[in-house]
Amino acid sequence: MTTDGLRAFDADNHYYEALDAFTRHIEPEFAKRCMQWAEVGGRTRLLVGGKVNKFLPNPTFSALAKPGALERYFRGEVGGPVINLFGELAPPRPEYQNRDARLRVMDELGLDGAYFFPTLGVGMERALQNDLPAARAAFRAFNRWLDDDWGFAYQEKIFAAPYISLSDPAAAVAELRWALGRGARIVVMRAGPVRTEMGLKSPADRMYDEFWALANEARVVCAYHGGDDVYSELIGWWSESDETEAFRRTPLRALLSPTAVADTFAALLAQGTMHRNPQLRFAAIETGSDWVTPLFKSLKKSFVQGGEAWAEDPRETFRRQVWVSPFHENDLAELKKLIGVERMLMGSDWPHVEGLADPLSFTKDLAAAGFDDAEIRLVMHDNAASLIGV
Repeated sequence: MTTDGLRAFDADNHYYEALDAFTRHIEPEFAKRCMQWAEVGGRTRLLVGGKVNKFLPNPTFSALAKPGALERYFRGEVGGPVINLFGELAPPRPEYQNRDARLRVMDELGLDGAYFFPTLGVGMERALQNDLPAARAAFRAFNRWLDDDWGFAYQEKIFAAPYISLSDPAAAVAELRWALGRGARIVVMRAGPVRTEMGLKSPADRMYDEFWALANEARVVCAYHGGDDVYSELIGWWSESDETEAFRRTPLRALLSPTAVADTFAALLAQGTMHRNPQLRFAAIETGSDWVTPLFKSLKKSFVQGGEAWAEDPRETFRRQVWVSPFHENDLAELKKLIGVERMLMGSDWPHVEGLADPLSFTKDLAAAGFDDAEIRLVMHDNAASLIGV
């Protein structure tokens, strides 16, 4: 199949946050407990909770590599220190931080619409894990900046996802109600157990029933996007540090495989959240799909061994309520066999360096995996558009 005439609906786009994304609307009493900028050693550094944050090497985004600069690296075609593969860095382009400029570029890329997720924001919840009220305040401020600058359904093309922290159930319900009132079609959370004032809790704990019931009623898409989750702490048990730094992975860190997203869906299935809320719709974004096969193997065994504990085969529940955006290097044919082509989403990760410079190039990966033209159109466009209600 050629891309002639094909349009796409991208399930994974990003913006580069403005410098005041977390500070423009911060409640004054939390200003010094959340995000601040400071000159440290002649560099502008991000302080989170009073500590220099290392999640991104340059959180000001003053110099950026081109979209897709690391595509060949993630395909396993080249190696070496990642920092040497970035190529020439340049100031941020207007479309990275301006929604009208982005719409023009989206049209040039052949995109009818896209889901938009944070770049810096997906690493900030764990950075404030020791001050949960501050974390909730930081993301309240972030969401209001996001509404200002990008909108939650801008011209029915840019669908930016407000970030919801579940650390306090009542606060999560209030924030979801606010987001829905502003037209949000999709929200983003981090996978894994939830850190609360009472300790770590499963996202399927009954304390979250009101939140999931509201999401179920509104039929908002609940996305789990890759980022700095609680499981990063487990890596510290094996490695020298549990502090996440983008693009700095030792061989051991690359080999360890904590599966927060798989365990999250296991909990939501086994503890009944998805059964109690049959209209809940989830999307797994920038987590790849290698985790789906072992999860399905475990779900099958659990159902066979203790079927009386399940209302139905949990694999069928998953197929009905979960959409997955695979990486281009994943086994696409295997994923289709497990969840069906109707539940697969193309996510380019544009304009990140680890993503695709040309989102439409994903058609080549699909064709190589044996997808026919109709299936390619579903994955490239129709599934993501219909999921978001376009």
